[in-house]
Amino acid sequence: MKNGACAHAATLGDPAPRTPGGCEECLAIGDEWVHLRLCETCGHVGCCDSSKNKHATKHFHATQHPVIRSLEPGEFWKWCYVDEAMWE
Repeated sequence: MKNGACAHAATLGDPAPRTPGGCEECLAIGDEWVHLRLCETCGHVGCCDSSKNKHATKHFHATQHPVIRSLEPGEFWKWCYVDEAMWE
């Protein structure tokens, strides 16, 4: 894996967040989140695993979209669920 990136890194686009105001599912149910993650395949915005709902991980399990990136200011990392790889 080059620079820690996974094999899926070469297939990623640059999707815009579908809900720039927060976690899609949390906004729909009126709940809160801790940190936000962006699906690098479709632009889904989900909450992190430190959030009680873990919508980013649930999105991966539902769609098999492999890579997320942090939407937190100043954070530039990406994570591949399939290969369990992190990189910037």
